[in-house]
Amino acid sequence: MKTIDNIPTSKIQRASKLVQTGAKVGVNYLKYYGSKLVSGEEEAKEQLNKDNAEDIYNGLKQLKGSALKVAQMLSMEKGILPQAYVEQFSLSQFSVPPLSAPLVRKTFKKYFGKLPNELFDTFDLNAVSGASIGQVHLAEKDGKKYAVKIQYPGIAESISSDLSLVKPIAIKMFNIRGKDSDKYFKEVENKLIEETNYILEVSQSQAIVDACKHIPNLNFPNYYKELSSDRIITMDWMEGIHLSEFTAINGDQEKANKLGQALWDFYMYQMHTIKKVHADPHPGNFLISKEVELIVLDFGCMKKVPDDFYVPYFDLAKKENITNPAFFEQKLYELEILREDDSKEELAFFKAMFYEMLSLFTQPFHEEEFDFSDEEFFGKITELGTKYAKNTDLKNMNGNRGSKHFIYINRTFFGLYNLMHDLKATNIKINNFKQY
Repeated sequence: MKTIDNIPTSKIQRASKLVQTGAKVGVNYLKYYGSKLVSGEEEAKEQLNKDNAEDIYNGLKQLKGSALKVAQMLSMEKGILPQAYVEQFSLSQFSVPPLSAPLVRKTFKKYFGKLPNELFDTFDLNAVSGASIGQVHLAEKDGKKYAVKIQYPGIAESISSDLSLVKPIAIKMFNIRGKDSDKYFKEVENKLIEETNYILEVSQSQAIVDACKHIPNLNFPNYYKELSSDRIITMDWMEGIHLSEFTAINGDQEKANKLGQALWDFYMYQMHTIKKVHADPHPGNFLISKEVELIVLDFGCMKKVPDDFYVPYFDLAKKENITNPAFFEQKLYELEILREDDSKEELAFFKAMFYEMLSLFTQPFHEEEFDFSDEEFFGKITELGTKYAKNTDLKNMNGNRGSKHFIYINRTFFGLYNLMHDLKATNIKINNFKQY
């Protein structure tokens, strides 16, 4: 794969790259208007989505950092984005151009004070994988293999400016209004800043390993503080294939169920017992070992679940509460979905909307066991997402809905549901985690 020698770090450089990308998208639309007269609307639209997805991804992958993280998050939104975008943005999960060898040495020297070969017996300067914030190298010391993650230079310093560039687009996309909209952007900014703090990541990674290692069929790397710094993390080298590679070739339902139960138990134990959850559930963060164990990687994005959110959130996972109008409305206020300044029309609309959404999304919690291979269930989720994405009434209402905690908790559940569906896991015991 082609390597890169530098990453744009200043606000002007990064804004210029986004402008260049926007210009390419503009050209794609001009081609679309011409080609739809020749090849028809459907074929021309499909090509437009493909061209735009490729150009946008190519622009973001050069920026890396929070810009690429946005693509990574969007790749999980199956059923909302056109398939061309999902496929292209999925590359951001574990396939982006790595830093060149000279830049690796320079970065290592800057953030650790030593060159790689001064700490390890061997160090492969060619990255084995790269993502939005850092890339991973294979190293050996005293006969033991390590995975060494190096953060891309300048990424931590560019987060605030990146989000300021994205903010006007997000406000328009999600119809966000009013002065309190800043709480949503601050939540994302704070979480991205945390992800660049590798000292914090090492600490919370080892804490999760210690708390969850007793759950069957899970495996984790150990983390090494003495070989880590604020921009470099050293952990055990873990052998396995990415979850997405496994699901593409697996034909064994027993293996799918074994892994699905481990994944579900891992998330439910974090959510209900630890009250702090791995909020980055995309395929690039999971490996499958030869022993068919689920290996969990990358604990940079961890979300605390405060009680004042946890209680009403999971109150509404119970069927009897969703169908109790007074209780249902009370919980919507507690979760900041309904607002004191809502009109009668807004109250009626959002109560009906969230009743429909929660009645569907919480179905797994209404059963002792659930079949995550159910195409009808996931088809309904896609239909519902499309329905409200196109709803003209919704576009005319204040989009500031819900606690700031929804951003990462909903992301966690959408990602978890998608992974369970990719595995085609069946007969998953929903409350199995309680025994641990």
